[in-house]
Amino acid sequence: MRTRAAVSLLALATFAVAAPAEDKKPAPAGDRFEQFKQLAGEWVGTATGHGPDQKDVHVQFKVTAGGSAVVETEFPGTDKEMVTVITPDGADLALTHYCMLGNQPHMKADGKGDAGKVAFKFVGVGNANADKDMFMHDVTYTFVDKDTLKAEWTHCHEGKVGGAVVIELKRKK
Repeated sequence: MRTRAAVSLLALATFAVAAPAEDKKPAPAGDRFEQFKQLAGEWVGTATGHGPDQKDVHVQFKVTAGGSAVVETEFPGTDKEMVTVITPDGADLALTHYCMLGNQPHMKADGKGDAGKVAFKFVGVGNANADKDMFMHDVTYTFVDKDTLKAEWTHCHEGKVGGAVVIELKRKK
């Protein structure tokens, strides 16, 4: 009986040592990130806020890096092409926008909240002076339905947040 108990205890101890004491990987952003993954494909629409007229917009969304990143490419193949990368960051979402202005604003969104809206807030900017230069400061994505997306970008210039570009997109069929 003692031998059997000792073998059982040894097997349990071996399993406990082999298994990690705790999962150090943070919980993923879950459903909110899945919404961005579902955008994969071609989108077309209009942008307002770049002056008095609406501009036609073409956007591609692609899931990459083993499903751990969504790449949004605005104006693909043009000299105005810009890229935005959205990734899980623990329980939150992170966004970096590679702007045609040559800077890279970084933003973060809470991983929980309204399923229909994801609001990314400014955390820093690369290759720009936040007190002088113009850069995108915040963006809110509104998931209207599976084929309709709205993105409201707010920019910052000379340290003042203001002005917005509103992009309304429909999935290209």
